[in-house]
Amino acid sequence: MPDIPYRPERLDHAESLARARAALSRMDARRTVRDFSADPVPAAIIEACVAAGSTAPSGAHRQPWFFVAIQDPALKARIREAAEAEERRNYGGRMPEEWLNALAPFGTDANKPYLTTCPWLIVVFAQDRGPEGKNYYVAESVGLAAGLLISALHEAGLAALTHTPSPMKFLKDILGRPSGERAVLLLGVGYPSAACTVPDLRRKPLSEVLEVR
Repeated sequence: MPDIPYRPERLDHAESLARARAALSRMDARRTVRDFSADPVPAAIIEACVAAGSTAPSGAHRQPWFFVAIQDPALKARIREAAEAEERRNYGGRMPEEWLNALAPFGTDANKPYLTTCPWLIVVFAQDRGPEGKNYYVAESVGLAAGLLISALHEAGLAALTHTPSPMKFLKDILGRPSGERAVLLLGVGYPSAACTVPDLRRKPLSEVLEVR
């Protein structure tokens, strides 16, 4: 693979710090919502955000991810039905008491109405193998791509809810994805409803998540 020149703009320290703080301010405003508006979102916005997610670094540049963006109401209904069936099993005994206690303050349960309310669902698949053979650092690579996707959606003025019903094989079955792929994340995407509220959360201070040596 040939090299090409890379000459990004080099900022002075003051401008770099200002941009970093502005990015922090925008990202700190990002929240997960469960109450979506049904207002439509153009496909071009979703496509641009997925393209941004696909700029993530990946092991050996294999880019071991695939995204399925769903707006069809019937398909969303099928996904909701299957997701809620798995969640009923989870809340009904599959999840340990400690996990249930951790979720209790958020009032979540097996009902996931947002899966049919929000205008888009995006399913993120990990590819353990691709055309070139075995992929490497798949979990790490797909996690990076998902993070960039969520950030891009927020930058576009959209809200996203990360949903990880376990197991998720039903997503692969419903969407007809090939062997070698597995669903790792289901995102509900759209605008928050006019009546949307979110928990009054506090993020860990920097001193608890960073050590400078």
